[in-house]
Amino acid sequence: MMRRTFRAALGLGGAHATGIARAEVDTTIRQSLADRPLSRADGSFYLPSTPETVSWGHLPNAASTPVLTVPSGAMVTIDTLSHEGLLEDQGKDPLAYFGSHGIARAQVLEEAITIARLPHDFGRDGPHVVTGPIAIDGARPGDWLRIETVSLASRVPYGVISNRHGKGALPGEYPNHPAAPQPTPAHPRTYGNVSVLARAVAGQGEITTARGPIRFPLAPFVGLLGIAPNTSDAVNSIPPGPHGGNLDVRLLGPGSALYLPVQVPGALFYAGDPHFAQGNGEVALTALEASLRATFRLTVERDSATIRALSGSHLPFAETEQDWIAIGLDPDLNLAMQQAVRAAIDFLVKRTGAAAHEVYAYLSAAASFEVSQVVDRTKGIHGVIRKADFAALLEQEA
Repeated sequence: MMRRTFRAALGLGGAHATGIARAEVDTTIRQSLADRPLSRADGSFYLPSTPETVSWGHLPNAASTPVLTVPSGAMVTIDTLSHEGLLEDQGKDPLAYFGSHGIARAQVLEEAITIARLPHDFGRDGPHVVTGPIAIDGARPGDWLRIETVSLASRVPYGVISNRHGKGALPGEYPNHPAAPQPTPAHPRTYGNVSVLARAVAGQGEITTARGPIRFPLAPFVGLLGIAPNTSDAVNSIPPGPHGGNLDVRLLGPGSALYLPVQVPGALFYAGDPHFAQGNGEVALTALEASLRATFRLTVERDSATIRALSGSHLPFAETEQDWIAIGLDPDLNLAMQQAVRAAIDFLVKRTGAAAHEVYAYLSAAASFEVSQVVDRTKGIHGVIRKADFAALLEQEA
C-alpha cells in the first residue's frame, strides 16, 4: 500500500448558489478505503472497484443488479480505476507495463492487477472499467438524476495517453506504423498502438521528450458518468447517449452537476474513465487517463427551476457555478452541434422567459460551443452559457 503523499493540486473548487455541492480537492494519493464499511448510517457510502463491483467494457443496463442502494441526496465515494495499463495492447499486466516506464511496484493499484486478469475482448468490448451500478431509492422513469461531483483525489502520480489504430481524429495517419495481422497480448507491440506515460508533477502533467519536458495544467474529472438505459441488451461503454456514459465533457469536475433523465427504476448510476486532464476534442483518442477517488452527491429531481426548464428533453445537461452546459450527441458532428444549440434555446426560453429568437441571437453573440470529443463513435458538442448574462431576467423570479 502507498504511504507517501502527493502534493500536487488536482482540481477546481467552488460553491454553487443554486445548490451544487461545495467542491473539495484532496491532494493525498489514495489507494484503498478497505477499513471503511461499504455503507454507513450517517448517509456516507463507499464503493471500491473490485471484480464484484465493475463491468469491463460494458455499461449497466435495465437488467443489472445494483451493487449498492442509497437514498436520494446521499454522498457516495467511488474509487474509480483507469483502464490504461490493463488493456491487451499493453499486455494485460499492469505491473510489467508500468514497471517498464519506471513506476515502482508500490505505485501500481492492487485492483488494477486483479481486474486486468478478468476476461476482456479488445476488439469487441469497450475499454472502460465501469464501477456500479448504484440504485437510488425512489428514482423512477420521468425523474432526473442530479450527479454532483463534490471532490476528486488522485490515486496515483501518473497517467497514460493512448493513440490506437483506426481511432482518434486522424485514423490512418496515426499511429504511423503498422499493426501485425493478428496481434496478441503476449506481444503487445504487435497491436502497433502508441501509449505515452505522463507524470503528475507539482500540479502539472509532464510528458518527457528527448528535448525536455512538455508541461500542462491538470484539471481532473470523471469522463464516464451515467445511468442505465432502458434495454436488456449489452451496452458498449464507448458511445455516450441520453443515459450519459462516456460524455468526456472536461467541465464536469468538482463543483459541477450533471442532469440525466431516469430511464429505469432506481436510475442505476455508474462511473468510470477517470482523467487528470483532457483537451477539448480528445483528438489522439484518450485524455490523460488516471485513477481518481471521486465523491458524488446523487439526488433525484422532480420539480425545480432547472428540471422544469428541461421538461421534454432527453439529453444530458450540466451546470457549474458560473455556467449552464447544453450537450449535443450524434455520430455526425454537425448534427451534434444542432442538438446542442436546440437544447440551449429550449432551456433558456423555459428558464428565463426570453423569446426563442432572442436567446438564439444571444447564443451567437456570447455563448461558446465546444467540441467535447470526436473519438467515441457518438461525437459530442457542449455549449457553455454564462449564468451571469441572465441575472436581470432571473432576478424577476424573486
